[in-house]
Amino acid sequence: MKKSVEILGLPVISITEGRELGMSKTLLIDAKKGTVAAITIEDEDWYRGVKLIPYESVIAIGDDAVTVTNSENILTLDDAGDYEQLLDDNIRIIGTKAITKSGSIQGKISELYIGDDGKIEKCEITAPDGTTSEVTADQISIFGKQVTVIDPSSEKKNEPVAAPAAAAPAKAAPAAPSAPAKEAPAAKESAAPKEEGKPEPSKDAAPAPEKPAEKPAAPKAPEKPAAPAPKPAPKADPKQAAADKATEERHRRFLLGKKATRTIKMDNGIVIVEEGQDITEEVLQKAKLANKFIELSMNVQ
Repeated sequence: MKKSVEILGLPVISITEGRELGMSKTLLIDAKKGTVAAITIEDEDWYRGVKLIPYESVIAIGDDAVTVTNSENILTLDDAGDYEQLLDDNIRIIGTKAITKSGSIQGKISELYIGDDGKIEKCEITAPDGTTSEVTADQISIFGKQVTVIDPSSEKKNEPVAAPAAAAPAKAAPAAPSAPAKEAPAAKESAAPKEEGKPEPSKDAAPAPEKPAEKPAAPKAPEKPAAPAPKPAPKADPKQAAADKATEERHRRFLLGKKATRTIKMDNGIVIVEEGQDITEEVLQKAKLANKFIELSMNVQ
């Protein structure tokens, strides 16, 4: 899935002719189907009229270029009869007001997200206060020239999510009533009063053994804080992975059986394919591992 801003402004490359055919300029929208029907391009002969590439003729949209098979994929205005009505409608979507059927304006459409098959997957809405939200394709009922109409069921889904309320502090459990402290026994008098008629104890008599003092309890070791739980690894986007796989498969089918127009080598000098040699599965695998796939694509016939 690509944003429109990631498609527009990229050079359009013919991978069989090895040349740049122009620059992607705008997206031609089929409002009824909710898809991108074509990409208009601008080249050296822009003053002669509109030129466009049907989206189905695009091999791949990479980070640095849009690739097509050859220059025959580009249609002039005279050849674009199937797209003439879409050119007249000139639906852009970006910049239109996003409004619900009940008449509530949500903001303006600020971005489109486009799938590998050209379908508009979702739209980004920027509210007047600058906050953004998203609506999926099934929440949009009409793509109009000035207004994009959102289905009523999307109103609640499109509202910004409120921050969760802070949890109320737990009430402290009532303290258990403390047991009445036992009164310490009265200290014995060091010398008991002499009773009349009883002889004093002999000085030679052994004194009564004293009780050993109790040892203080050893202080408890401070508890170690619990280690933070490891963060879960981010999940791979299955839609993006499927799109990348489909793009790679189209490249593979296109290249298999063709011949290399020059020798392609790895960065360490190992030959991937000799000039004139057939492109096989083994050659494609080597090119992929050596990050030479684009270079190989541009040097075949």
